[in-house]
Formats: sequence, structure tokens, C-alpha cells
Amino acid sequence: MNGFVQRFSSTPRGARLARRLVLHQLDAWGVPHGSEASDTAAQIVAELAADAVTHGRVRGRDFEVTAEIRNRTLRISVSDARREPRPPLPGAPRPPTPPLAENGRGMLVVEALVDRWDVLDRMPVGKTVVAELDLPR
Repeated sequence: MNGFVQRFSSTPRGARLARRLVLHQLDAWGVPHGSEASDTAAQIVAELAADAVTHGRVRGRDFEVTAEIRNRTLRISVSDARREPRPPLPGAPRPPTPPLAENGRGMLVVEALVDRWDVLDRMPVGKTVVAELDLPR
């Protein structure tokens, strides 16, 4: 098992840094920059970190990103300090998003890219969105 855990400021800069550091770590683990798996992981981290910064931000609180590879499965977790709002669970009906809206599609993107995902309570406070991607052999 390989593991990465880091806290980031709940800012757009923190979200960008999270994506970059996870990709750097994946490269060190043998998932090369520019590979399909790396590009997919970049999009997943970008969407989850942006959601943590936009919807899960609590003044003075960071968000946390965890990445690990177990048995050819990449597990990315992003935790923030708010329990609500929570994204709809996988497969749950979603309110319609206006066609020209500039946001509101992040979890749809994540759901399309990953093999599994869920939202978990974070103790003592907050939530964690977990996404799993099966890596090619």
C-alpha cells in the first residue's frame, strides 16, 4: 500500500496545489504524468478539491486530501469541515442544472470518471468524499 495525506488551505490556490502534489506522488508510485490514469486522477482531485473549497469551506479550516493505491485501486479522499451540503449519493436523482450554468456538474464529472464513490461522515466534524479508480495492469 502507498499512502499520501496532506492538508491544504481552503482556497483555489490550495485546490490547485492539491492536484499538483497528488499527481507528483502518483508519478513517484509509477503512475506517470500524462498517462490516462494520471489525467483521470487529476480531474478527480480537481473536482473534489474545488467542491471542498466552494461548498465545504469553514473560515480558518483546511481541507484534507488522501490518496493511496491498494491492489491496483487508486483511492482519493477529500475531507472538509462541513457536513452539509452533501452531494447526492451515487445514482441518486439530482436537481436539474440549467444548461448554461457555470457550476453544478462537478460530482457528475467525478461519477463519470470513477469506478466507485461515496460520501462519509468525518469525525469529529465534516464529510469525506471518497472516489476509487481501478488502475490498468
